[in-house]
Amino acid sequence: MTAPDFGLRPPKRLTEEEAGRCNALQLAYLGDTVWDMLVRSSAFAQGLNLKHMHQQAVQRVNASAQAEAIALIRPLLTEAENSIVLKGRNAHAKHSAPHHQSPIAYAEATGLESLMGYLYLTGQTARIEALFRAYQEASACQKSV
Repeated sequence: MTAPDFGLRPPKRLTEEEAGRCNALQLAYLGDTVWDMLVRSSAFAQGLNLKHMHQQAVQRVNASAQAEAIALIRPLLTEAENSIVLKGRNAHAKHSAPHHQSPIAYAEATGLESLMGYLYLTGQTARIEALFRAYQEASACQKSV
């Protein structure tokens, strides 16, 4: 019996056109998990203990932090990527933003998540990693100022 393959690849790689036709909230659903995995992997790679890994995840995987993240990487986005962000930002969930998050931050976060979902579904993992690294660098520069 062969062991299952648990590689982080979408069940079916989509073309950019196919992924662009997906519902923005579906893209955001996957993209939220992609972002969470990046943040948690980064915390793990730093050698943090479990408490500090969890604290970092809570601080960086929420609407306001994700809104800040998209603001930091937006200048690096292609026209097509920016279009996906706008599509996600303008999508209307059937629920409102959580009480402790502003609707604007929630919409921006949905844009980031949509982008991450889109890049994941199209197999652009190198681009995901590059944007996440750029976010980390810009965030570190912001904190040191």
